[in-house]
Amino acid sequence: MGTQIVAASALSGVNIVFLAALTVVWVRNYRTFRTSLVLGLIAFAVVMLVENAFALYFFFTMQSLYSGDPHVQQAVLILRGLQLVALAFLTYVTMR
Repeated sequence: MGTQIVAASALSGVNIVFLAALTVVWVRNYRTFRTSLVLGLIAFAVVMLVENAFALYFFFTMQSLYSGDPHVQQAVLILRGLQLVALAFLTYVTMR
């Protein structure tokens, strides 16, 4: 497995941690407030959790799809990095 895919896998793992923390906070808030906005945030976090879990699965089981082209590896790494930045900001704002 290439270095960039290993880094993308690590970023997916960190994204999963952020999303799990956000889900816990938003479920707690939904129990308190019962608003559709918070329910939408929970749905967002669950979908993103599933997406990152599938990404990790494919990184480890379908290596041949990513290993052929270094440009694809770089694009995957950049997208995972951007997702990490977005989730880090969202987690910071939510936890405040």
